Amino acid sequence: MTEEIKDNVMDSIPGVPEILPIMPLRNTVLFPQQVIPIYVGRERSLKLVDDLPETRRRIVVVAQRDGSVELPDKEDLYEWGTIAQVLKVFNMPDGSKSAIVQGLERARIQSYIQHEPYFKGAILKVQETYEPGIEIDALVANLRQLYIKLIKVAPYLTEEHTNILSNIQHPGRLVDRAMHLVNVPVTEKQEILEQLNVKVRLERATIIVNKEIQRIELGEMIQSEVQDEISKTQRDYFLREQLKAIRKELGEDEGTMEMKELEEKIAKSKMTEEARKVAEKELDRLQKIPPASPEYTVSRTYLDWLVELPWGTLTNDNMDVKEAKDILDEDHYGLDKVKDRVIEYLAVRKLKEQVEKDSAVKGPILCFVGPPGVGKTSMGKSIARAMGRKFVRISLGGVRDEAEIRGHRRTYIGALPGRIIQNIRKSGSSNPIFMLDEIDKVGADFRGDPSSALLEVLDPEQNNTFSDHYLEVNYDLSKVMFIATANMNDTILPALRDRMEMLEFSGYIEEEKLNIAKTFLIPKQIKEHGLSMTKIEFKDTAIRVIIAHYTREAGVRNLEREIANICRKVARDVAGRKKKKSYIIDAKMVETLLGPQKFFVDIAERASRPGVAIGLAWTAVGGDILFIEATGMKGTGKLQLTGQLGDIMKESAEAAMSYIRSNSKELGIDEKIFANTDIHIHVPAGAIPKDGPSAGVTILSAVYSLLKQKKVKDKLAMTGEITLRGAVLPVGGVKEKVLAAHRAGLTRVILPEQNSKDLVEISKQIQKEMKFDFVKEMSEVLDLAICK
Repeated sequence: MTEEIKDNVMDSIPGVPEILPIMPLRNTVLFPQQVIPIYVGRERSLKLVDDLPETRRRIVVVAQRDGSVELPDKEDLYEWGTIAQVLKVFNMPDGSKSAIVQGLERARIQSYIQHEPYFKGAILKVQETYEPGIEIDALVANLRQLYIKLIKVAPYLTEEHTNILSNIQHPGRLVDRAMHLVNVPVTEKQEILEQLNVKVRLERATIIVNKEIQRIELGEMIQSEVQDEISKTQRDYFLREQLKAIRKELGEDEGTMEMKELEEKIAKSKMTEEARKVAEKELDRLQKIPPASPEYTVSRTYLDWLVELPWGTLTNDNMDVKEAKDILDEDHYGLDKVKDRVIEYLAVRKLKEQVEKDSAVKGPILCFVGPPGVGKTSMGKSIARAMGRKFVRISLGGVRDEAEIRGHRRTYIGALPGRIIQNIRKSGSSNPIFMLDEIDKVGADFRGDPSSALLEVLDPEQNNTFSDHYLEVNYDLSKVMFIATANMNDTILPALRDRMEMLEFSGYIEEEKLNIAKTFLIPKQIKEHGLSMTKIEFKDTAIRVIIAHYTREAGVRNLEREIANICRKVARDVAGRKKKKSYIIDAKMVETLLGPQKFFVDIAERASRPGVAIGLAWTAVGGDILFIEATGMKGTGKLQLTGQLGDIMKESAEAAMSYIRSNSKELGIDEKIFANTDIHIHVPAGAIPKDGPSAGVTILSAVYSLLKQKKVKDKLAMTGEITLRGAVLPVGGVKEKVLAAHRAGLTRVILPEQNSKDLVEISKQIQKEMKFDFVKEMSEVLDLAICK
């Protein structure tokens, strides 16, 4: 039996695999009944074509999963392909071949029986399933309509393709022909080839064609938008070019105009001779730089900074001392020391100008130190208003980079001057009031120490030649009045602290808070809450209740919050009423609006037993009172200390015990008690750390009161450091401590003798309301403090 007869017999038996050569196909899929040209260039494929017989030239064409694979293995080929007839083979000049092949039937590779020199396999023909019906007809009609729409939008299809599809009646062949013409990925074409159910194939083809239409339409829309944008850009470019040409004809070239403008600004500016030379040199350099160069922008920005600084531009100070004093009094109640300092500066300035017209008075460098809410920042604004100067403020809290003060060098991209120069430019004046807020909270890290950079800024002998890293020319800051604010001065760099004049802002007493509330806070909150048209009155008793039982602070910030809280509740009631009503806020009304009292004065109850004494403490937010409690129990003479005490306070307690034990005979205390009694000293508010030597006299008084079983006198507080010899040493923060005692309702304070000079800072009203005892020895303290 000849090979040809054998193949025909095998071909005629359904379900029996046929042995055929396999040709891999890159980036396309061959469908049955379709004719395509194939470029044959790979060695395997050339060998396959050469070995084809003259007749019955049948192969299986199978698509590659990845078209970039040059020598595909069987894993790189799909299992499904198309049995094809090679119609014609052409030899190409480069040694390759081109073959025209026609797809015949769908087929599946059951197995590979040859790998070299080309693939051969057992190929099983498969038949599609097809049941004619209305649903098939509807799917066919829909696909034809979609294809017509696709032809209108797809650039690779023409009207002729409509006629090609209209002549095909068989649904399966229609789908194959349609998918052969559509430009979609190989994976989607392969999916259609492998689908034997004609109905499912039609449904899938409809989705693919629809998606292709949407892709093309979306692409066209994007292209249209891009084209419009390009057209607009081109139009703008042409107009600019025309404008340049017109200006050139008129002798008004844009670059020349820009240079002339800068030259005029430099000439008009009051900059120093040094700065003028630098500016002119930079302008000359700028003229030689092409505008498109990045260096051009850097140079231009530098020149803008130089010409826009207020060189020699000064605002006229308000020399009317009385008017300035009235403005300061109008804005703030009390704070006489600060107000006097400002008035003194204005007076000196006024007298000096009368003698020497052109003489300049260096601006004072002040530092307002005090607890939060006492009016440090607002006082700076008030000073600016009183003096008729511009006001600028920068917050230094958390600043860690030296460049924030001195700026960046121009070698860095995006470099800018420091915040000092930036705000001088912003103010438009060389003598503004410049507030450095929270100077005690400046940090330092690997980027430098801003506190050290401020040394030059705040030194009257150096700041007339302040050099910013960005400007690299000297700028005179000597006429600027710098005002720093801080809550405590311990954290300020000592050298920096030495350059500033410290002005203490202590807390307010109840009477001062009452006046501040009536004069400033209540009118402000009534206005802010839209109650100007409503009759609302705060009784003095109501304000006192808020101060005593709803706030406990040195300043008035929380007091203002509580007043605002009352105003909000009144505003809510007013908004819900049709008729107007007057509101009188008294003590009873306060509790109704603000709820239960937050703070209680229970000093008499807490200090009613032996072993309890009241001390005074200084904190960053003002003074406070401190209860020292002592108790005894059977033991071996141990001393126990609790209340989160620091080392210094523990040592004060040990020194107090040593003094009592060494002087027990003179104090009338039985020495045996120390051998069989443990003493426990506790300072309440255990969650708050406490330290310092000023509680020494209080601890000693509490222990003596316990051992003698005699209580400390009522409404008495004390402060002072003790020595082992019983001497009482001076302490700091006396003003804040006395204010805390007054705020708590205490009427008598024991102070070290050397602190008597500090009473000058305490208002006369407090001195009238309280009694002060000054002591040198601990024995005097015990005589004054302990009940007989």
